[in-house]
Amino acid sequence: MIRKAELDDMPSILRVYSYARSFMAREGNESQWGDGYPREELLVEDIEKGQLYVDEEDGSVCGVFAFIIGDDDSYRYIESGEWISDSPYGTIHRIAGDGSRSGLFDRAIGFCSSKISHLRIDTHENNHIMQHLILKNGFKRCGIIYVEDGTPRIAFERLQ
Repeated sequence: MIRKAELDDMPSILRVYSYARSFMAREGNESQWGDGYPREELLVEDIEKGQLYVDEEDGSVCGVFAFIIGDDDSYRYIESGEWISDSPYGTIHRIAGDGSRSGLFDRAIGFCSSKISHLRIDTHENNHIMQHLILKNGFKRCGIIYVEDGTPRIAFERLQ
């Protein structure tokens, strides 16, 4: 079940992100979230804005992601390509699971698509697993964007 995260979920959310950071490092992607990202302050802000979601099974949080409908500042400039559409979109950020349950990405995409049919997502060039999941779910590679700290990310978009 996917639902909005609550402040009481924070210990579980932090556990999920800790697992995801170690998993990414083992898979050769230690730089994307290697510095303790996402910080607790950002997650609290996401919860307060109603844009952080958890995937819960049998009362236990096994996944988490941010979903924001509206313009994303990081997506204003794109190089080495272009966006498919300028229509309103939702962006999926910081998706992570704790490894206890498969299919989180598919469930998250289904949930987000039920809210808005135009989706965008980005990932680090070393996150090959995420790139595979993104493409498998019908997204098209659009180019390179830069996140807040100035590092590049591969940007994807899907219209239904």
